[in-house]
Amino acid sequence: MRYSRQKEMVLNEVLSRCDHPTADEIYTSVRARCPGISLGTVYRNLNSLVEMGSVRRVGIPGKADRFDRTLEQHNHMYCLECGCVQDVSVDEEALRAVLEKTPELELEGYSLTLYGLCPNCRRKARQ
Repeated sequence: MRYSRQKEMVLNEVLSRCDHPTADEIYTSVRARCPGISLGTVYRNLNSLVEMGSVRRVGIPGKADRFDRTLEQHNHMYCLECGCVQDVSVDEEALRAVLEKTPELELEGYSLTLYGLCPNCRRKARQ
């Protein structure tokens, strides 16, 4: 893939964040430093970075894709109240045991996204 200053800026923006930003959020941040960048350029660069394996796409059905700096296999939780995406720890051994109960499947990988309330929204709901 070709190097470009804009691609580097998009990559650095994703790598600097822990909040699984959307393309629009990345665009807003990068545009503050590079006013000439377009939203289409951000999308093209994000797609290219995903294809290169430099960032990870986190799909939330019915919502905008998020982008993650952590490339290792891990899972996510989507907050139904505020829309944040957080990394969650799941017992991989227990998950494998569940998947082994359907031996007719030949899995090559998986993406697990849990849905619920993040700690901040849970606290607000209790008040």
